[in-house]
Amino acid sequence: MKAPILSTNCFSAKLCVVGARSGLLKEAIFPVLSLASAGALAPCQCMFMRAAPVPPLLTLTMTNTADQSPLGKIAPYRTQYAPELLFSIARQGKRDELQLGATLPFFGVDIWNAYELSWLNLRGKPQVAIARFTVPADSPNIVESKSLKLYLNSFNQTKLANVDALAALLRADLAKGFGAPVQIALTLADAFSTLKMGELEGVLLDRLDVDITQYMPQPWLLKAASGEAPVEEILVSHLLKSNCLVTGQPDWASVQIHYAGPQIDQESLLTYLIGFRQHNEFHEQCVERIFVDILRQCAPHKLAVYARYTRRGGLDINPWRSNFSTGQQPSNLRCARQ
Repeated sequence: MKAPILSTNCFSAKLCVVGARSGLLKEAIFPVLSLASAGALAPCQCMFMRAAPVPPLLTLTMTNTADQSPLGKIAPYRTQYAPELLFSIARQGKRDELQLGATLPFFGVDIWNAYELSWLNLRGKPQVAIARFTVPADSPNIVESKSLKLYLNSFNQTKLANVDALAALLRADLAKGFGAPVQIALTLADAFSTLKMGELEGVLLDRLDVDITQYMPQPWLLKAASGEAPVEEILVSHLLKSNCLVTGQPDWASVQIHYAGPQIDQESLLTYLIGFRQHNEFHEQCVERIFVDILRQCAPHKLAVYARYTRRGGLDINPWRSNFSTGQQPSNLRCARQ
């Protein structure tokens, strides 16, 4: 029987890290026992019996800036658990550029997939998993991706009693970094075959033969037929490319735009999306810029923007922003380029 996907939303009472229900490491490790209260097992020998408590979840706005992050710098790889490696950046700085205040015109999530996650069991045998982190768009911070990669690598030589102990630490540390609760799911090795692939559905914009002369976002290019009957469409392009805010390295993505309202001119939309080709922003910021520009220029009454970015450093980040509910989050099917 295949092992199920483990979600931190369904912790049992049999956790090595006994405070995992609260999501706070400081309540989880003094001492760490595994069913010791029932006399079934001896105290866990996990290294976190000796760990220091961490401060409570911070909801204050971070003052870190992108250029202070590990991006573009030589950074040693830590192989023992080091939550201090996570580098938070406030979302609001880039939202100020879009003139977004406390009341956002969207809700949504950032779906992270981590393909390079490994740790040791108490006998020193390596364990592996694929992780999914679902971060609410209204969290005050993003976490810079290289810092998250370094943080995940810090588990490589770290002994943990079981996968629940790992999940509890991830849940607590990421909640602190993003400033909000983060949903975590771990797929173990014997369930890898359950993970599926698929492409974003919709009418392909890339079929259009357009002339491109500018490679920076130009929202005034966007056009909609405001005097005609409204439509509902799902449009897709695989030609979205932006660049890292700090290093300038290319970020590649497929993007899906679902809207209802005045019909958007497809050539203008494709030209606008290609315009990100020399634009430097993080993934989450690009998707919010696309959402806001379409909303302001085309005035749809329903709008959702979902981008599936190719992975870097074993991580892919897939932001989704919407102003209407379908009752569920977008699919996390891995696209061919991911």
